[in-house]
Amino acid sequence: MRWTTTDLDARRLRDGALAALVPVAACTVALAGLTAWTGTGRAGSPPRMSVTEGRVLLPSAGGAETAAFFRIQNTGGSADTLIRVTSREATGGVTLGRHRMNGGNTAYRATVDSVGIPARGSVTMSPRGVDLAVSAPAGKWNSGDLVPFTLEFRHSGRVEVLAVAVRPGSVPLQ
Repeated sequence: MRWTTTDLDARRLRDGALAALVPVAACTVALAGLTAWTGTGRAGSPPRMSVTEGRVLLPSAGGAETAAFFRIQNTGGSADTLIRVTSREATGGVTLGRHRMNGGNTAYRATVDSVGIPARGSVTMSPRGVDLAVSAPAGKWNSGDLVPFTLEFRHSGRVEVLAVAVRPGSVPLQ
């Protein structure tokens, strides 16, 4: 049998359509799967940050450095990162830090650039973990004063919160 130009064109058209059908079908199946995944709420949601239990230790006599602690909770479906903390009451600034141990079992505080907050998770600051170093002159605050802080997250933006000034040892700091 001899192929004519019309037969060859029809065959090329059919072969091209079959070749295009495979990726189109794969994309359709993937899109249907993603639609079902997001429709059931499993694709995640933006981070939702809440900051509670703020405490700032009163500086000791003659000292300018103290510490502050918060509980940060993320009820959203995506992780976020604490990247900066400020306070207009902390004249010398605020730095993020983490308690570390060296090889000789000596503890020290290491400054960190950021702190990750997992999706549907939390971070509770403490003297044995993540904390804030706050520079403020002694005598600036009294026990019970409310000290404003602004915590800045990479995705969630800024959260303004108050910390209660407390005497060291007067409340448990987990």
